Amino acid sequence: MAELTAYEGNDAEASKATMEKITSLAKRRGFVFQSSEIYGGQNGAWDYGPLGIELKNRIAQAWWKEMTQMHDNIVGLDAAILMHPRVWEASGHVENFTDPLVDCKKCKARFRADQIPPENLEKKICPECGGELTDVRKFNLMFKTNIGPVDDSSSIIYLRPETAQGIYVNYKNIIQSNRMKIPFGIAQIGKAFRNEIVTKNFIFRTCEFEQMEMQYFVKSGTDMDVFEDWRNQRWSYYERLGIKMDHLRWHQHGPDELAHYAKVAFDIEYLFPMGWRELEGIHNRGQYDLSRHQEYSGKDLNYIDQDNNNERYIPNIIETSAGLTRNLLMVLCDAYDEEKVADKGDADDYRTVLRFHPKLAPITVAVLPLMKKDGLAELAQDIRKELKEDYSTDYDQAGAIGRRYRRQDEAGTPFCVTIDYDTKEDGTVTLRYRDSMKQERVPRAQLAAKIKQCIKDYKRGQ
Repeated sequence: MAELTAYEGNDAEASKATMEKITSLAKRRGFVFQSSEIYGGQNGAWDYGPLGIELKNRIAQAWWKEMTQMHDNIVGLDAAILMHPRVWEASGHVENFTDPLVDCKKCKARFRADQIPPENLEKKICPECGGELTDVRKFNLMFKTNIGPVDDSSSIIYLRPETAQGIYVNYKNIIQSNRMKIPFGIAQIGKAFRNEIVTKNFIFRTCEFEQMEMQYFVKSGTDMDVFEDWRNQRWSYYERLGIKMDHLRWHQHGPDELAHYAKVAFDIEYLFPMGWRELEGIHNRGQYDLSRHQEYSGKDLNYIDQDNNNERYIPNIIETSAGLTRNLLMVLCDAYDEEKVADKGDADDYRTVLRFHPKLAPITVAVLPLMKKDGLAELAQDIRKELKEDYSTDYDQAGAIGRRYRRQDEAGTPFCVTIDYDTKEDGTVTLRYRDSMKQERVPRAQLAAKIKQCIKDYKRGQ
């Protein structure tokens, strides 16, 4: 629709998102705060404010609908964070989930050895201060803690570094309880924890984060066709979310990059302000996971195909794994724009706007009375009550109407409804569109349906 056409700015540099701009906006508007900020902050941990939690929930809901509601053979799970320690031995995390670590003896900076220039590593020279580096040592990324009253090796337990293992150990339970037949999938959204050597780029790499993972169980021999199908599905998903498709690309893992469990792996990468980075992984994990859990647990994890003479086999697994918090950062960066809205000579008028897809926007509709007096505020509150059954709403009566529009643009609100004196006379309101800033009069009785249709028809750049 014309009203929702995304603005193509003339000044590419002015509208370019930087991590500094994104971080500043996120704090200013209540998307993301530094954890424990009044105590100096906790490295690698972030709190999601009023707009942040709404955005995060909408991203999670969109993914959950895509994976479960739109697929008849995918069900959900919410597994515990604390799992039996043997799970992580079977998965290979105890042995293999490590990063190479070096420290500077002079400035005490800490680095991942594979992320500093090779010549620095060879000569043991700190890239920051020129001091001497320590020898490379392995650093396990799992957080350890103790369970029970005794603090010794027998009570060690781990905070899960990924959500996938909870799916694998429940795979037989779900087959039996829900009568699942291959091919089928199990989806889960949940927190994971990694003791990262270096946390950086705002919420891109943190110690505490959330994952959106789906594990799809298939018969060996069909796995590569299914793998390619899921690659296509996941790519199309981001297009439907209105993401800039020229900011997405595929990266295939070479032999040196493949994880110990993977037959083949592709990443969807996004062009963040700091460059191309992984957004989601699609992996063919083969039979590794279930075979290992069968070996370590002593339980039979074979699938019994009752439609094929009770054939028994360990399924192959196709995994789609995306970071929820990383998706949130991507959506923020993708939506960010700075647009010149008026030429005022030496002081041109710009606005900062977040062009969220209306389905993801933390606030769908802002209701704004033109004046506080003459019953306009009360009328606006009545209209808000009508809308809030179906939409996330905001109410703002402070300041000039233009400034209120700008505040909503910065929060990413796609629709503003202004109540004025004509509303009292003829029952119409002004509906204002975020992307184009166009306005139109809409009868109050048709307002909710009009917004619903605009959301349904929304396409970025059209």
